Amino acid sequence: MDVTLEKTKDLEGYIVVKIEEADYADRVKKELKEIGQKRQIPGFRKGHIDINQLRKRFGNEVKAHVLNEVAADACLKYIDDNKLDILGQPLPAVDEEIDLVKADYTFKYEVGFAPTLKLELEKAKIPFYNIAVTEQMIDDQDKSMRSANGEQAPAQEYADRALVKGSIMQLNEDGTIKESDDAIQVTDGILAPFLFKSTDEAKKFEGTKVGDKVVFNPFETCDGNESEVASMLHIDRDKVENARGNFEMTITEYVVNKPAELGEEYYNKVFGADKVHNEEEYRKAIADLISRSLLPNSNQLFTRQTEDYLMDTYGAKMELPVDFLRKFMLRNESETKPEDIDELLEKSIPGIKWEIIENKVAEKLDVKVNDDDVKAAARQYGMEQLQQYGMGHMADQMLDYFVENMLKDKNQRRQLVRMAFNGNLFHALHNTVKLDEKTISLEEFQAIVAELNKANAPEEVEAE
Repeated sequence: MDVTLEKTKDLEGYIVVKIEEADYADRVKKELKEIGQKRQIPGFRKGHIDINQLRKRFGNEVKAHVLNEVAADACLKYIDDNKLDILGQPLPAVDEEIDLVKADYTFKYEVGFAPTLKLELEKAKIPFYNIAVTEQMIDDQDKSMRSANGEQAPAQEYADRALVKGSIMQLNEDGTIKESDDAIQVTDGILAPFLFKSTDEAKKFEGTKVGDKVVFNPFETCDGNESEVASMLHIDRDKVENARGNFEMTITEYVVNKPAELGEEYYNKVFGADKVHNEEEYRKAIADLISRSLLPNSNQLFTRQTEDYLMDTYGAKMELPVDFLRKFMLRNESETKPEDIDELLEKSIPGIKWEIIENKVAEKLDVKVNDDDVKAAARQYGMEQLQQYGMGHMADQMLDYFVENMLKDKNQRRQLVRMAFNGNLFHALHNTVKLDEKTISLEEFQAIVAELNKANAPEEVEAE
């Protein structure tokens, strides 16, 4: 067997596989014998048909199959042995049907090569923006944390995010309390004005105190949501239509959230035992917490700007084996018409270029992904999902189960491998390129992202 490479262009060519009878004869004979042993052939007992009969009945079919397999295996081995960086897969170049009478054959496979890139990543200078933690951020986080760790307590006056308790009576159109048999009256009503859809309705409770009467419209508080109205007024949903109009609430009590007091007990609860000892350390710990929560934003922007830099530097002038790619897409995109291939290829070129750059960078920086990386990506993704659905507090009980199920799903596992690879790739780039590191305000950071989004947005086509 003889396998050679014939270049037709810088990035295109053929792998030529020349096969002699000795390269395939034994394999053909072996497969014919297996057919005789396993198949039930009319006129013969299983395993009792001679090789000549097998050649007569199945020889051409088996020979054609073996020839194609031997040639394809030789082509792929040549690519692997010579470490050829090809795009897609080799395309069999079939000019005519195989003449099965012959002994020797030549197979040709068309290939397209990835261009060689001279990466100089160490010379790259890419901005990295840290978001400054302000005193206002610390104050807001302190308020949120103390509120979350506080306790509910009764109060005599309305306060921010207070629950309001009292009796709720349906009113007639003239504003008097409805006293008919079908009147809706709630003696133990509870309202949460801070959750009202209507700010006007919520404002009616501001500045009130125990004993005050407030006239409000239940439908206005929730945009007419039947389920919410029924729950608020303790009625069945089929009676909600009878609840249109105003109601009067006589306030008997407020339930407010009393924020946690600063001190050792609170510090230990929030940050762990003996980590924070006073207010100064507490505010610094909050600042560190905010800084860590903002870091993913900085990393995402770094990723985007690094991609742009690599594409501008190595992708703009990159040559591709366009003729090969056109043929490859034509064979693999069965639903695409030949006249539409050029348009499809044009749209695919940025993705093809990025994949080439990505692979070259990963090779240069020795970026790999192992099982631990995939599991770490799964845990991070699982935690984000639980937090998104308000179940972060259940992470310890659910995270392992969540991760295990994700890793069992082939599609999800493939996505997690991709996530882990991207994480490792840009971590390696972060440690390789020169960082132009700056600390900016959140507003400045958001402006940079907005400008980047605007620059990358597809151009709008004006109507004629």
